Amino acid sequence: MPLSIRPAVVADLPALCAWNAAMACETEGLALDPAVLERGVRGVFEQPQRGFYLVAERDGAALGGLLVTFEWSDWRAGDYWWIQSVYVVPEARRDGVFRALYAEVERRARAAGAARLRLYVETENRRAQSTYERLGMRPCHYAMYEQVL
Repeated sequence: MPLSIRPAVVADLPALCAWNAAMACETEGLALDPAVLERGVRGVFEQPQRGFYLVAERDGAALGGLLVTFEWSDWRAGDYWWIQSVYVVPEARRDGVFRALYAEVERRARAAGAARLRLYVETENRRAQSTYERLGMRPCHYAMYEQVL
């Protein structure tokens, strides 16, 4: 059965929250506060200018998803589309789920006139990095800094 990619709806909120919690645990060993996580996911639905979620399904079963957020570039007079919160359920990994999600993001970004697609990845996550490179993404020359507030 082929994969289908669709925009997430509020009814997907429990799955999106569960996937975000699992990703944080798997990639960074973090246990996210469920109430804060739910507010964060719900905030995308409540204010669509923040971004949108996509969900991949096969046979009506949700297999994974991602979030796209926007960053305005005054240099490019266009939005950078940031791919975030990528998660594929373990039993569907290496089965084209992320590839299909990425293709849909790329299609939508081109149609919207986005300037770039971007994402960040843990420096040690070589498997993800090679996946992104196979899809045509390249490391950029910026290092990320942050301050926790």
